[in-house]
Amino acid sequence: MDDDTTTASSLQTADLSSLGLAIAATAVRNGDITSEGYTTALLQRARALAELNAFITIDEAEVMAAARAADKLRAAGSTAPLLGMPLGVKDSYLTKGLPTSLGIESLAHFVPREDADAVRAIKEAGALIFGKNNLVEMSYGLTGHNARYGQVKNPHARDHMSGGSSSGSAAAVAAGLVPASLGGDTVGSIRVPASFCGVVGFKPTTGRWPRDGVAPISHTLDTTGAFARSVEDCILLDQVMTGEQAVVQPSNGGNGLKGARLAFAPRQFLDLVDPEIETRFREVVRRLQDAGAEIVEVDLGDDFNALVKTATWGIFAYETMGAISEFLRRQDIPTTFEAIYEGLKPQLRQAWGHIVLPGGAGATSAEAYHMALDVSRPEIQRRLNRAFVSHGALVILQPTTPCTAPLVEEQTTVHIAGQEVSYLALANHTVSASSVGLPGISLPVGLSRAGLPIGLELDASLGSDRTLLALARKIEGVFGTGPIAT
Repeated sequence: MDDDTTTASSLQTADLSSLGLAIAATAVRNGDITSEGYTTALLQRARALAELNAFITIDEAEVMAAARAADKLRAAGSTAPLLGMPLGVKDSYLTKGLPTSLGIESLAHFVPREDADAVRAIKEAGALIFGKNNLVEMSYGLTGHNARYGQVKNPHARDHMSGGSSSGSAAAVAAGLVPASLGGDTVGSIRVPASFCGVVGFKPTTGRWPRDGVAPISHTLDTTGAFARSVEDCILLDQVMTGEQAVVQPSNGGNGLKGARLAFAPRQFLDLVDPEIETRFREVVRRLQDAGAEIVEVDLGDDFNALVKTATWGIFAYETMGAISEFLRRQDIPTTFEAIYEGLKPQLRQAWGHIVLPGGAGATSAEAYHMALDVSRPEIQRRLNRAFVSHGALVILQPTTPCTAPLVEEQTTVHIAGQEVSYLALANHTVSASSVGLPGISLPVGLSRAGLPIGLELDASLGSDRTLLALARKIEGVFGTGPIAT
């Protein structure tokens, strides 16, 4: 029996929900499976796992019609890279003809007239929108809680949080409801839930992927990105979004990790982590060394973490009101910033009143904002560049999150290394790449003793996304991809 026949036969008997994006797309193009059959299987799984609250909206009739249309295009000779692929889309992305809530009650029935640029890009590549993923209100949070649409539950353990703000996007991929989903990342909203849910989460260099038509928080920090079950799938999506086809290989060529120089900064990124996370991270570093990588230890400075947090959270809060107000006006969305503020859940309304509104007690002053942009960010970049340039490192390694997914009940404070700290600490490691717009990716590298996923973050220099992805694929080969949760 030839290989093609074997592949087709195995696909027909396989659980279709286990297929990665690139494999499923190839199978549809080759005629091994149909988009209609694949989409039907995913819809059945989504109904069975509705308790996860991963989706706010799924228009089943429209999804099936789009799948049948994709099969007709395939029969007519289409070879579009994402032909017939059902993808999840965070409900902060405008979607033509499909409700876009931004996670808030007042926009539950708002239907945009146009797609966000990133949605248009995947549609032009042949994909269909499976549904709109649940998220934290206005993408402002890290836990996955939404007062109107429900807490997104972690597919690996329903009583643990999914992470946020792109909570439903991560959970949907982890549970096998879709092969990939679009999310957004300002300080960690892709990488935190990717780590907690055990999937790959890719944050491109800020500005690399289109972001027009996506509800913003900060024009300085925001980026669109994706969740998938393999790095290969992220590479495919990056090609669709950017039009770049060639994969840049790391300087060590094709010999695995031999000679690849990887940096880590234990004084900065192992400062406040659970003991189990640190143990696993050090095991990961040893395995990468065993695979041929050269590991260099760097020190980013005693004040690095404080510098990053102060600058990044200050920019984040200072730009929010203006960014949202402009977005609402430009996209003709039938609400105002003031109305959104009044309708927020109490905890979030209190936070906005404290740090987002200009008169808030914790609001960033214009002087402090410009200091963060003009002084702190260049200094952060200078220190990170020492790792990339002076030490010749391709990436900086760190645990993506300082702990595994906390319990759902831990919404305002979480326990890390025996300490009770603010939930903002969940982004302690992701915020450094966000501060200066570096590309970053979180890879699953195993499970804790309690069966919860552990993530490894790789951050690379500005604009080196393809090198990062190629290297991440090699590192993924050492550890494998995360299992689909059931």
